[in-house]
Formats: sequence, C-alpha cells, structure tokens
Amino acid sequence: MATTIKTGFEKLRENLQITTLQSSTVSTRQQNVREAVQQEFTVLTSFLAGSYARSTMIAPLKDSDIDIIVVLDPSYFSKYTPASLLDRLRAVLLRTYPKTPKISRNGQAVTITFTDFVVDVVPAFNRNGGGYLIPDSVNKRWISTDPTAHASLLTAQNKAHDGSLVPLIKMIKGWNRIINGAFTGFYLELMTTDILTNVTISDFPSGVRYVFDKGRDKIKYKQRDPAGFGGYINPLNNVNTVDDAVSRFTTAYNRAVKAEELASANKIPAAFEEWRKIFDDYFPTYG
Repeated sequence: MATTIKTGFEKLRENLQITTLQSSTVSTRQQNVREAVQQEFTVLTSFLAGSYARSTMIAPLKDSDIDIIVVLDPSYFSKYTPASLLDRLRAVLLRTYPKTPKISRNGQAVTITFTDFVVDVVPAFNRNGGGYLIPDSVNKRWISTDPTAHASLLTAQNKAHDGSLVPLIKMIKGWNRIINGAFTGFYLELMTTDILTNVTISDFPSGVRYVFDKGRDKIKYKQRDPAGFGGYINPLNNVNTVDDAVSRFTTAYNRAVKAEELASANKIPAAFEEWRKIFDDYFPTYG
C-alpha cells in the first residue's frame, strides 16, 4: 500500500525493474545466441552491452532490446564490408533460429525478434588504441565505440551517488516511454548523469524535478560520447523540433513542482495524481 510520497517512489522504482525471472531468461537466451555465432565464426570474446549491461533497462522487457557484442577474429575484417558481414551473420543466426518470427539486418546489427523480447547482435573488431569497430551498413563504414567504457563510467557515477543515480535514470526513461519515446534513451542517461554530476540526490522526487528543470535547456544540445571517440548523441527520437522537446520537459517540470507543492501541503492523494500524470501506471495510485 502506497500512502506516502516515499512509498510511492519505492513502488515506482519497483515497477521499472526487470524481474529476476526475466533476467534469467535473458541470461540463457544471450548465451545461446553467442554459441550460435561461434558455430561458424571465430569469436575472440562476446559480452552484453547497452542498457541491460548498464542496469538502466526498464520494464516491460518486451519493449526493450538486449545488445550482444560479438568480437570477431581480425581476419574477417578484410573479407567483409559492413553490409556483407551483417548478411553473413544473419544467415548464421537463421540456421539456428529458423522458426523465430523475424531476423533482420539493420544498420549496425542483426536483430532477432523473439516473442518475448528483441536481441541485437552486433559484430565487432578490436580497435587499435582501444575500443571496438562496429559496422555501419547504411553509410558503408566502420564506427568506433566502446560500450565497456560507457558501463564503467556510469558505474563510477552511480557509486558517487550512493546507488541513487541508476534508479533515477530509470525513472526519467520511464517518463520517456510514457511520452512515446520522444527522446533517445542513451541520450537521457548521459544527460541525467551530466545534470547530476556533483549534485546530491537527497530524494527521488526532488531529483526527478531537478532533472526536468535543467533538462529544459540541456535537451537543446547533443551530448558528447563519453567513450572519447568524438561522436555526439542526438537527443530527439519521436519529436521533430527542439521547441517540442523543450515543451515536453517543461510540462513534466511543472507537474513535478505541483506534486511537491501538494505534498508539502499534506495533500498526498492529489500529489500522487500529479506524479501519475508524469509516470502513468509506473507510479502507483494512492492507497
């Protein structure tokens, strides 16, 4: 039963979590995918990447993508273009999963659409100087990236916030899902981390409100890739203009301010309703 703002946010945090059973399913599935690739490729190593590896993935799992990086022997690099490597990888996976609803090639990965969640398999090569090269079949090139650096940086920042940063990031991503994925999830992770650097998260309601407040300006600009390869992450996904993006943050900020004011006036049920305007069913009803 949630009858205080604190218990309301505890329930919000719980509702955003991937369950233990789902985590077990992901673990088994990704291991099977790795083994399928190893049947026809020489694989140096493979690992989970993306929001699942960074512990920022939110429920429901069916609306999320699990990213697997498969680091191949360098001999394949000269044999394949980005597109042809993805085509070969797709053919390999089709032999293992012939009845899977859909296995398709996108710009940087082969996407396996299982009935319960999606897996993106990304072939990669070790990069001189660190990091990895992954295919960009659309632009016919190889992209430098380092998802392990992304995970390490977030882990360090989360530790600096005594474990409160990751749950707060998931709350912001939960809001983003409610507004139809207006923004790129990875961008929101970087933006939230940037906003909260050297800021104390005293509690989740004020932390969320603070991110919405500062986000009204931050969302106007791209975020630099923290792995250090010089790329920039675009914030916009399902919004078309910066003005629209700012408006989304402004609306959420105003609702958060109102919710805090209602809570301060001991109007807890009304405060719950304001938070539910932001988080919808992720946030519990009062009582």
